[in-house]
Amino acid sequence: MDSDQIKDIKMPEIDFNKLKLPIISGILILMAYFCFYQVEANEEAVILRLGKYSDTVGPGLHFKIPFVDRVYKIKVDYQYKEEFGFRTNNPGVRTSYSQRGYENESWMLTGDLKIAEVHWVVQYKISEPEKYLFKVKNVENTIRDVSEATMRLMIGDRSFKEVLQKERTAIANLSKDHMQDVLDSYETGIQIQMVQLQGVVPPAPVADSFNEVNRAKQEEETLVNEANQEYNKKIFTAKGIAQKMINEAEGYYQERTNEADGDAALFEAVFENYKNHKDITRTRLFLEKMETVLSDVSDKIVIDTKIEGVLPFLNVDKNGDQEK
Repeated sequence: MDSDQIKDIKMPEIDFNKLKLPIISGILILMAYFCFYQVEANEEAVILRLGKYSDTVGPGLHFKIPFVDRVYKIKVDYQYKEEFGFRTNNPGVRTSYSQRGYENESWMLTGDLKIAEVHWVVQYKISEPEKYLFKVKNVENTIRDVSEATMRLMIGDRSFKEVLQKERTAIANLSKDHMQDVLDSYETGIQIQMVQLQGVVPPAPVADSFNEVNRAKQEEETLVNEANQEYNKKIFTAKGIAQKMINEAEGYYQERTNEADGDAALFEAVFENYKNHKDITRTRLFLEKMETVLSDVSDKIVIDTKIEGVLPFLNVDKNGDQEK
């Protein structure tokens, strides 16, 4: 191609007026991308300005200085969970777990020098995002170390039976408080929500022997309870009979006492009447006595002592003997 042909080629003219709108739009989009950010409802954003902590903002649309401010978004309303002694493989309606290979964190020595396999869960939230980000290098590992150390402390202060049965709730509550105190001293910005013991069992190698011992103890307790039941049955029956006899004796005593009291009261009443009416009482007593005496006499002749001129006569029986 010679020079004349090159001169004949014309460059297309660019209409810069048409490019203004796309360029301005692109610049605005870039500015919006680099200058504004959105914080979700369950988040807080920590702002670093030139590498130094500046502020913590809540949900909403916020402005930042490009290439000067750096934003870290933290979920403060999300509940995190750490599992110990097991791991959740497939959560859901039929959740599957894995418990093998975690003996180093789940096997613990109790106060009576027995080994217990303890599974527990720690649930927590991020309460202070700036501390969570910058005070401790690896907060998750710190939580796990503190939780394991705390649980070993609680288990080591109690016997195996206490850990297995009645002290489970106390261990969980005390562990929660102790963990919170330690994490607060480290300024981790973590709030422990719950410590829950999932299970406390003997280690798998001795589980069968432990169950056999428990079954033997249960059989022993059953036999003891049956013996106590029979003993109580006999004792209570004997006590019932004895109490019945006592009640009958007390009733008889009360009856005789009441009768004696009644007779005494009657005698006193008669005596009071006698003192007030001696003549009448004397006459009544005489008549009652005469009635008794004369009731044995077959033939009776009643003569008024005031009658004169009555000739007494003797009754002579058939043999002619005089009746004396």
